[in-house]
Amino acid sequence: MPESDAGGVRSVQRAVDLLALFDAEHPSRSVRELVDATGLPKTTVVRLVHTLEQCGLLWSRGDGHLVPGTGLLRWAELAGRAWRLPEEALRRLAELSEASGGETVSVYVRQRNTRVCVARHEGTRTLRHVVHVGAEMPLWSGAASHVLLSRSDRDDVTAVASRAPDATWAELLRERTRKAAEDGMAVSHGEREPGVSGVAAPVFAASGRLTAAVALGGPTTRFTDDAVAGFTPALLATARALTALDCIGGTA
Repeated sequence: MPESDAGGVRSVQRAVDLLALFDAEHPSRSVRELVDATGLPKTTVVRLVHTLEQCGLLWSRGDGHLVPGTGLLRWAELAGRAWRLPEEALRRLAELSEASGGETVSVYVRQRNTRVCVARHEGTRTLRHVVHVGAEMPLWSGAASHVLLSRSDRDDVTAVASRAPDATWAELLRERTRKAAEDGMAVSHGEREPGVSGVAAPVFAASGRLTAAVALGGPTTRFTDDAVAGFTPALLATARALTALDCIGGTA
């Protein structure tokens, strides 16, 4: 890649990383906070902020803090339309939750080295698994990750595993993704967080491409072998229904 192109890509990545610092816990940021969080020189951050303001992607409130800009409103509406599941799909998620005894149901897609929740039906149990739509979770752990990686090659799985805190995770992740491909589903216990379990199945596009994983999540104490065996038929039926609807990422 030519040096000028590399510099342009680097600037774009830095701008995206800057925007990613704004979240539910940090709806506004000062320039000082952005400098501290990125480790970039203040002059670089100021330049990026100025460009993002011109594009409408950041807005200065006038009190020394920046917030996401008005230009993101149009994109947010478009993203909402593209990723909002049709009523039939939402009904299927609700039925799966009911069939599982009230566990939370989530739908995940892969985004680089993370999995992102794009839809959910909150369970009815008092102690339940809470994942918000838009939340990013590590791809190296959990049943949904095993499913999303079940068609990936060895090098891809190894690269994902390199982000795990355990240096020996690659072999284990390769085995779990292989098993997910073989079984057509995956089960995990306490991989990302002790005491949390999940069971997931793949969702495919009409072309046959693996597009998502639909998963049940909850406390490990409720995800016994017998309970998982009871969940499985409803989970697989839901995955097949979502595949038939072919609605992940929109239908337009």
